[in-house]
Amino acid sequence: MPWNKEFECMPMEKMQKFQLEKLRETVEWVAKKVPFYKKKFKELGIKPGDIKSLEDVAKLPVTIKEDLRDNYPFDLCAVPLKDVVRVHASSGTTGKPITGPYTQDDLDQWTECMTRNFWAAGVRPEDVVQNAYGHGLFTGGLGFHQGASNMGCTTVPTSAGLTERQITLMKDFGTDILCCTPSYALTIAERAEELKVDIKALPVRAGIFGAEPWTSQMRDEIEARMGIKAMEAYGLTELGGPGVAFDCSEQNGLHVNEDHYLAEIVDPATLEPLPIGEKGELIFTSLQRRAMPMIRYRTKDITRLRRETCSCGRTFLKMDKVFGRTDDMLIISGVNVFPSQIESLLLDIDEVEPQYRLIVRKKGYLDQLVVQVEAKGEVYKAGKEKQSEVEGKIMGHIKGNMGISVEVNLVEPKFIARSEGKALRVVDERPKQLR
Repeated sequence: MPWNKEFECMPMEKMQKFQLEKLRETVEWVAKKVPFYKKKFKELGIKPGDIKSLEDVAKLPVTIKEDLRDNYPFDLCAVPLKDVVRVHASSGTTGKPITGPYTQDDLDQWTECMTRNFWAAGVRPEDVVQNAYGHGLFTGGLGFHQGASNMGCTTVPTSAGLTERQITLMKDFGTDILCCTPSYALTIAERAEELKVDIKALPVRAGIFGAEPWTSQMRDEIEARMGIKAMEAYGLTELGGPGVAFDCSEQNGLHVNEDHYLAEIVDPATLEPLPIGEKGELIFTSLQRRAMPMIRYRTKDITRLRRETCSCGRTFLKMDKVFGRTDDMLIISGVNVFPSQIESLLLDIDEVEPQYRLIVRKKGYLDQLVVQVEAKGEVYKAGKEKQSEVEGKIMGHIKGNMGISVEVNLVEPKFIARSEGKALRVVDERPKQLR
């Protein structure tokens, strides 16, 4: 079956019993196999036998991205390299890359999680799936390929880029499902308009998007421009890639694959666990991974968890769309600002395109936020007076909703570079020593 009814619809009490069993196995595994965790446990005076309930996970140390970089490439690997069948890695643009080794069993588990993601998004074996995620060290391309192939779909591994060819193949191959980043979906839609291709008339009916934060307003924009259902796949390289959580037909929160990942929400400042339903930082512990299990990995993503009945029949815990990231948060005039908040407000403005950049500069002793956003063609052509009017409208909208004053620069269409992968939304121009 392309979905696992036993686990996806498992009663909560039975699931939590399963999670506790796997948590204890994983803690014992890393305590024996990974010197990093063995040392951490010893420093905290923790033994695997101390984990007697799921709540006891809070006794365990957190793992952060720097831990993976400090132990690059394979010091966190719990198996010898002869048992590793594949290695993925992050881009490494901000330091050493994050490596992700997999045993064959790890790959099989990942494939199942991705297959669940596809099935929940309405994908079926007879569909043509166009996979426009980057193929290579990045987990997205091959992760989606595995899920679609396991489903039995006709899988077209276009990878990212060559946007005109993407559109041509969508027409010629009769693509039903598009997989890419949400920002690249908008790039495809925009290019189709320029080529006079009615993308809404094509067979494509749904897209599965992820790998970058995107708001509900961005989802609405994609759905309106492409005439499709925009579904989400959530994951991280550190946890094995996409497939950690996924949309169902309700599009009301992402189902967490609870038999593979134990989710927590903590206060990002104190790391104290927060009750279900409260917003905080998301932490995950791998429950079945063998090559490189993560213990309480800090995702830096801000969201909340919900336990509720879903009309799709799944009993998995739900997580809200990610609100923002703690490492993306800006402090402007004493107010915490997430790029996603600005994005939501910009998408309320009819006169602009969903293409923007946030530029952070120093003005005296204070941080200044400049919002650079593309005007629609007819607005830009209308001249400076119209442009100033729209800039004032945006400034007022942001001030009225967030209480901060920002500078808004309306720029001509196509001024902002289009994304074929993750979009660059924040440009920090402050001197490094003043950030």
